[in-house]
Amino acid sequence: MKKTDSFGSTKLSTSKKTLFLDRDGVININHGYVHTPEKFEFIEGIFDLCRTAQQKGYQIIIVTNQSGIARKYYNNLTFKQLSKWLTRQFWQQGIKIKQILHCPHHPKFTHSCCCRKPRVGMIIKAQKRFHIDLAKSIMVGDTLSDMKCAQTAKIKTRILFNESMQSSSQHVQENFIRPRFHTYQQVDKLSSIKPFL
Repeated sequence: MKKTDSFGSTKLSTSKKTLFLDRDGVININHGYVHTPEKFEFIEGIFDLCRTAQQKGYQIIIVTNQSGIARKYYNNLTFKQLSKWLTRQFWQQGIKIKQILHCPHHPKFTHSCCCRKPRVGMIIKAQKRFHIDLAKSIMVGDTLSDMKCAQTAKIKTRILFNESMQSSSQHVQENFIRPRFHTYQQVDKLSSIKPFL
């Protein structure tokens, strides 16, 4: 039997769990509007994390705000070229990136939209296209906007990654609660995410 969720998406028996990743600040060091391979510096542990997730049955989707396009620092073609390069780097590590979704908008430079995080447009687009079970999925981001997006989309496991955080075992284990919508785990190493898979 088919069922629909609160977003009107059809839930199928073949629904898949997904590891959603922000890009800048999670996959690569955020140097600011990164748009060329020369400026792309992978964060330690990202390949190992994705490889483990894949082995445990997660498909991997990248969801990234790219306001540099709205600001005209680079264009959609440049972004797509970098995304193809990025997908190849993962493929060479034995990892398949199911899709890279991006929002090219910014309200100050283009217009408001439904895809820029913390709005859930990219998540719902992926859910409908790939029959994702959001309740069994994970979001890893480096900003509160990522966490709010995941909360609104009802992604069960939400992890805020901050490489520069003063960490302790308590940081990893506690459920961090912020006013109203910010409920998430917080880690300072990508390897610390593995127990949540």
